[in-house]
Amino acid sequence: MTYRAGIIGTGGIAGMGILGMHDDSQIGKAKVRASHAGGYDETEDIELVAVADVDEAKLGRFGEAWDVPEAGRYIGHEAMLANEDLDVVSVCTPSYLHADHVIDAARSAADPDVIWCEKPIASAVSDAEEMVAACDETATELVVNHSFRFTDKLRRLRDLLVEDELLGDVRSVATQFRMELMRNSTHLLDTLVYLLDARADRVAGYVNGENEAVESLDAAADVDDAGGGGFVVTDDGTFVTVDCTVPREISSMTLQFVGTEGKLYMNNDDGEWRYWRLEDGEHVETDLPGIDGAWTWDEDYRNAFPNAARHVEAMLRGDAENPSTGEEATRSLEIIVALYVSEFTGGQVSVPLERPLRDVEITSW
Repeated sequence: MTYRAGIIGTGGIAGMGILGMHDDSQIGKAKVRASHAGGYDETEDIELVAVADVDEAKLGRFGEAWDVPEAGRYIGHEAMLANEDLDVVSVCTPSYLHADHVIDAARSAADPDVIWCEKPIASAVSDAEEMVAACDETATELVVNHSFRFTDKLRRLRDLLVEDELLGDVRSVATQFRMELMRNSTHLLDTLVYLLDARADRVAGYVNGENEAVESLDAAADVDDAGGGGFVVTDDGTFVTVDCTVPREISSMTLQFVGTEGKLYMNNDDGEWRYWRLEDGEHVETDLPGIDGAWTWDEDYRNAFPNAARHVEAMLRGDAENPSTGEEATRSLEIIVALYVSEFTGGQVSVPLERPLRDVEITSW
């Protein structure tokens, strides 16, 4: 059986390349594998049949690059959703538009079984909750593209930490990644809550007001997204420090876990994972069971999109469960919102956020 896919938004993550990840000379001109369209292209049974964008020039370039017939190119997502019968819809627009586009897709005549939405899930926690509710009401699976979850190494590591309790009770985690909090660091925070199988309970934050996207993406300056950090106490008592204040050039995505039975160091930029087992009060370094080498951007990240698309394909067949739900994606978003609220109020913030704070919008690109 062939499944029909449509994409809302024809920018970099949809299939045309991302600054900092791909060859600058190709961005916006040639198709790239590490994308939604690239993921669909590597499945056996999903065919990209329709795309939508409000920018006619971008729509035309994307359609030509990915061989989408002119009849399947739509100015505006409403027309695509009204005229196409789709099994899966990708939402690849800026995060402040995710809620409208996911809810419209879920309730549309296109009637998709799966919506594959880019990260972060939304700009406000209340928007994320409305997205989840709309998909629940229409029996639509909402898959959020926190792409690390679709890599074999990270899934195996989660099993080791959560199911096998490799580190015992995790007491402390130190994390670092590049600015900005919404555009980039949602990956770090989702990885954190995924590996801990936890949710934030208390947050204290700092936002430095700096961003790189205005220059690197030629993006509008009047958005909230910026570098920042702080601390998080999870609902199981783990204390976490978060540093997402530095530019891409000097950052390194690291997480260091300390538990009652061992410790783990992850450096994804340098491709180094190290594990020590606690024996008689001493840490003894040993291999991670069932994991060969470390996660890397060049291999694992670039394979994450095909992996995610194949997982969507398996979900459409009824052979797989959703590995990255809207409810889980909201866990990283509420940490980011709490960091901002803490910065602007000067106090600690409790999670789940109270009703007025769930409406706080952090705009990004």
